[in-house]
Amino acid sequence: MIVGFENWVAFPMRLTSVMWFAVFMRVERERGAYVSVVRSGSKEAGALFVVHNHLNGTLDLFAPAPQSMADDRGDRQFERVLENVERLEIDAYLERQIKFDPDLWIIETEAGDGELELNIG
Repeated sequence: MIVGFENWVAFPMRLTSVMWFAVFMRVERERGAYVSVVRSGSKEAGALFVVHNHLNGTLDLFAPAPQSMADDRGDRQFERVLENVERLEIDAYLERQIKFDPDLWIIETEAGDGELELNIG
């Protein structure tokens, strides 16, 4: 046993924001969705907001879930904060969030069918 590590607890590593986006983009593109970065924030720890365009005039917005909803693996968790709303409502919500956290990311997907590959808390 290594001296000094008797009480060490292993915490899962969380992907950086830029790495999480790269994985998300690949998964979504493989299922046929278009993915783009509308706004890039901090590469290491920027909060990620995902806009899902249903291509019928409505959108959903997924935001980081509260830490109380985090899982044991350290995976990013999301919650749907707006559902089947128009672009103006999404934009207003995100403008308020940017004032609170200027390092956030905004990612948009376009796919009329199916749910996103997100961990919903």
